[in-house]
Amino acid sequence: AAPDETLAPDASIGMFPLIEKTAQRVVLGLDDRHLDFRIVITVDPAEGAPQQVGATTMVRINNGFGRAYLAAVMPFHKLIVPVTLRQILKSA
Repeated sequence: AAPDETLAPDASIGMFPLIEKTAQRVVLGLDDRHLDFRIVITVDPAEGAPQQVGATTMVRINNGFGRAYLAAVMPFHKLIVPVTLRQILKSA
């Protein structure tokens, strides 16, 4: 599906900036000096069955501070993703 071209420049879901939104995919993320990350939420609209929702996180580490930050955040990652999914479901 084509990206939603009606996104506000400062659109976000929860604390994450919204980069792209289509009917089947939402991409959240941020780039900075230390690391760049993306959270990709996908919806598989299976006919006659409950929808499948998936979440993928991608991180590019840019320097040593980014590596240390990622190590500190990883224990909380499993908490952040479900909260973000709930925010997406509320805004759908």
